[in-house]
Formats: sequence, structure tokens, C-alpha cells
Amino acid sequence: MATRSRIGIELKNGSVLSVYHHWDGYPEWLGRILKTHYNSRSLAAELIDGGDMSCCWTKDRWGTEEEATEYGPQYYSQRGEESPPRHDKDLNEYLSDSEEYSYIFTNGEWVCYSNDSRGFDLVKEVEIPAGALAV
Repeated sequence: MATRSRIGIELKNGSVLSVYHHWDGYPEWLGRILKTHYNSRSLAAELIDGGDMSCCWTKDRWGTEEEATEYGPQYYSQRGEESPPRHDKDLNEYLSDSEEYSYIFTNGEWVCYSNDSRGFDLVKEVEIPAGALAV
């Protein structure tokens, strides 16, 4: 079962550009991956520019049984789907989606929000654990 999430970057005008991330969206994995491997505005923007994805840190690639030599994102566009980033007018609109976790790169760091899916009033900021993962 997937832990669905959304990864976004706050733009200068306060709007948010974001993408869907399907697997392992919880802070103990995705949060730590973002903080370790996408830890600058330029790296976050490059990740988001690719569009919606299955996973942001894997050696799996669509259409091949062989592993890639390097870790990186597995975008839906790589299997022929149109899945560009989504633009929301502000943080409230961004957080109103139903993903279990929403990440946003803002003020030079990643922030994570949890949504228990019963309504926007229950969205809360959660801590991303410290430390890199083994991969």
C-alpha cells in the first residue's frame, strides 16, 4: 500500500508548484530523502520540474528489468504519461489536497505537513527526523 504525498516549492509570490509522489511518503523516509538529496532550492526545483512520480529516490526505471546505475526519480512521464507540476495559489490551497503528507521547500528548508484526510482543519506540521538513510 502506498503512502501518498505531495512535494512542493514555494514561489516568490507565495504560490506553490508541486508534484504527486506515490510511494513511501512518510517523514521517516521521504522527508529524510528530501533533506539529504534535494537540500537546496535548485535541487528541489529540478525534482519538481519532472512532474508527478512514483518515487523520487530509486534505481527502478520504467520499461526495463535492469536497475539504473544511480538513484534518482522515477517520473510518470518516463512511461509516456502527461503529469506536469501543479500550481496552487497559496499554501492553504496546496494543503487542501488529500495526500497523507505534503512537503514544501520554503525559506531554505523542507517542512512537512500531515493530513489525516478528515478535513483541512486537521492538517498539522510534523517533524522530519534527522539523519540520512543508508541509500
